[in-house]
Amino acid sequence: MGGGHGHGQVSATAQHRSRMLVVLCVTAVVLVAQVIGGLVANSLALISDALHSATDVTGVFMALVAAHFAARPATDRRTFGYYRIEILAAVANAVLLFGVAIWVFSQAWERFFAPPEVQSGLVIVVALVGLAVNAVSMVLLYRGQKESLNVRGAYLEVMGDLLGSVAVLVAAIAIKLTGWYVIDPVASVVVAVMILPRAWNLLKEAVDVLLEATPKGMDLSDVRAHLLGRDGVVDVHDLHAWTLTSGLPVLTAHIVVDDSRLGDGRLLDELHDCLRGHFDVEHSTLQLEPRGHLDHEGAKHA
Repeated sequence: MGGGHGHGQVSATAQHRSRMLVVLCVTAVVLVAQVIGGLVANSLALISDALHSATDVTGVFMALVAAHFAARPATDRRTFGYYRIEILAAVANAVLLFGVAIWVFSQAWERFFAPPEVQSGLVIVVALVGLAVNAVSMVLLYRGQKESLNVRGAYLEVMGDLLGSVAVLVAAIAIKLTGWYVIDPVASVVVAVMILPRAWNLLKEAVDVLLEATPKGMDLSDVRAHLLGRDGVVDVHDLHAWTLTSGLPVLTAHIVVDDSRLGDGRLLDELHDCLRGHFDVEHSTLQLEPRGHLDHEGAKHA
């Protein structure tokens, strides 16, 4: 049996910690401006955008805290360390997004029938500031969102907040031109609707990780074919692959080999190199077995 890699990998979120910290700080400033501006201007659309910014701040903060705990070393009790905290943070973030959307819907329903006066000029100024900050934040998080579920969650929230700022800006301009204050609760609903699909996708991906589903984009039949293509490999069974946390796939398998290669350490290296090179699996645990050993095993798996 051999392991392809230790548990000392740096999580994908941790690799982008400094950029996320910058995003956290600037988004917190925008959040304060949106709350004050929304209350002064009496704009539900701006307040809903502020709540969206609050989820950005909370989400990025949870991701940073999760990355801190994920960096702690593994122990005999927690052999994979604390990597899964990042995924739990992603689930909490998604649930928070759903809650914000529901609150905005309820407030918009009340205002739709009795829309209050809105100071559109102030809303325009605050929306423009939010738009600029969100654009900068998206640039900072763009590379990391391809590697980490938590960074992706923060990136999607910032992108949604940017679109929300656009919606608020358009609504404020329309109110200034027409005097139709009912546009404000309508814009708030638009912002809330933007939240829902992103929250659902984030929750779905996080739950897949918690359920130890096969990593996204990995085909186990393809993995099996590559392993069977190595000289001396007769069969592959008990093949399992899952994601430990964002960017850290893990794989285990029982490999039946010819007796002539059973004690050949080079074969184990070839198999690990195959998994690392073709499937980006840095940590793999492989058990080399002689023919007939399967009959002595307990539970059988694919």
